[in-house]
Amino acid sequence: MADQNTIELIKTLRARTGAGMMDCKHALEANDFDVEKSIDWLREKGIAKQAKRAGRTAAEGLTAVRICPKCGKGVVAEINCETDFVANSDKFHELVDSVMTYIMENEPKDLEEAKAGTTTAFTDAALAVGEKLDLRRFAIVHRAEGEGLGSYIHMGGKISVLVHLAKEDEALANSLAMHIAANNPLYLALESVPAADRERELQIAKTEVANDPKLVSKPDNVKATIAERKVDKALSAYCLLLQDYLFEPGKKVGEVLKEKGNEVKGFVRFQVGDGISKDPNQED
Repeated sequence: MADQNTIELIKTLRARTGAGMMDCKHALEANDFDVEKSIDWLREKGIAKQAKRAGRTAAEGLTAVRICPKCGKGVVAEINCETDFVANSDKFHELVDSVMTYIMENEPKDLEEAKAGTTTAFTDAALAVGEKLDLRRFAIVHRAEGEGLGSYIHMGGKISVLVHLAKEDEALANSLAMHIAANNPLYLALESVPAADRERELQIAKTEVANDPKLVSKPDNVKATIAERKVDKALSAYCLLLQDYLFEPGKKVGEVLKEKGNEVKGFVRFQVGDGISKDPNQED
């Protein structure tokens, strides 16, 4: 069959079923390029029905973290589904495991490449569990010789953390990962706060200062200083090094690291559904 005719048949089949291009191609090839038989084939496979789930929201699921000591590499990812019921199923756990293995072994350069490499696994799992599934995000961290990686998984995968230390110290790295899971720092230190985030806080602080009757008579330079201090105070709560260390009350994380002669080079914290708005009217 001519390539152009095949393309037209694929377009027709996609329009009638909502299935993906490759699924339509496979359906046509399996049914002698008969559109009606291909539609039935897609329905029997559950693919046409699955396509209708494309607009649904997958806000549940699991995060996962994995470290390969020999290759000096850590991976953390979030894979979503629609319900907790599916998130707890064996089939979904198998999907998460296969996705983590793929990312660890292939190191996709971005999310698009990662999704392309796991398409079959997601399609098979989605057909089995009957929900929309999605690889939302992932991160790969490489450590140099002598550096350390640590991890922590909270509530069976609701939160996963990966920590990168300047010096190898597994116990410290893992305890820091637990701290990060519990305290949710957004930044490492005040110096690492993005300019846009600081500017947003500064505008809020300036408004508060301008509306404070006790500061009306203060010179502008004094007001500016007060606003900057308010920003530092507000942001400090979200800076890892300035937080009270979970395992040593009375000490900041930065102080504990200094005592141990170590540094945090970076960290990643993924929480299931963080930032996703789920449609309350979405039907199961």
